[in-house]
Amino acid sequence: VQLQASGGGLVQAGGSLRLSCAASGRTFGNWMMGWFRQAPGKDREFVTAFRWSDGSTAYADSVKGRFTISRDNAKNTVYLQMNSLKPEDTAVYYCAADDSVLISTLRHEASYDYWGQGTLVTVSS
Repeated sequence: VQLQASGGGLVQAGGSLRLSCAASGRTFGNWMMGWFRQAPGKDREFVTAFRWSDGSTAYADSVKGRFTISRDNAKNTVYLQMNSLKPEDTAVYYCAADDSVLISTLRHEASYDYWGQGTLVTVSS
């Protein structure tokens, strides 16, 4: 399984960005796709997750209402639409995937075996 994240960049506070995670190497019918982020000097944290089979989603409280995860089945791609960005959203964003993630553990990075390379999002004030 290969994950290719892209779409990061520099944006002003209040702006928007859309990240993409192109997945290949498998049929992802039962997989959980997640986004995590790591800010400078901080641990990696959960942002959102999406279950490919039924489209169910989960969000961190810090991004709820501002970020939206979605998919394009034809392209095997998961998107993270980020609106109303804040300086505290500055981080390297990673997409992750696994086929055995439980709902109870989807917020834990250890639940995911496959990771993309990360894409940097910088939000200026």
